Amino acid sequence: MRRLVALLVLLAGQSGAETVLATRTIRPAEIITAADVRLDHSVTEGAYTRLGVVIGQEARVALYPGRPVMKGSIGRPALVDRNQIVELVFDTGSLRIVTEGRALGRGGSGERIRVMNVSSRTVLFGTIAVDGSVEVTR
Repeated sequence: MRRLVALLVLLAGQSGAETVLATRTIRPAEIITAADVRLDHSVTEGAYTRLGVVIGQEARVALYPGRPVMKGSIGRPALVDRNQIVELVFDTGSLRIVTEGRALGRGGSGERIRVMNVSSRTVLFGTIAVDGSVEVTR
């Protein structure tokens, strides 16, 4: 009797668990829409469990139909692409320097990437701002 109760409790605990699956092949750098994913009543360790977290994000790797969307395989949509010319901003107190740079990586708002100052060819690290500029710090 105890085993039956334990089995029923175990099954009841798993009934609410779901996994987000891709419904079609999603290529890297594509934005995920509601039509691209669905919930499945299976449990996959390390996969997303809510559609709202996945929809609107960008695929970092190829996602295949019927396979779970794993954590780390999606991220914020990129604002800056590799080799794109961006505005570099250095702001400290009353000093503000703005110049052109070339992005050496790809990323979204809040992510750190390497950038090259076009005039001096110096490679720096900066954080991508919401407007697509890159804020460089010392």
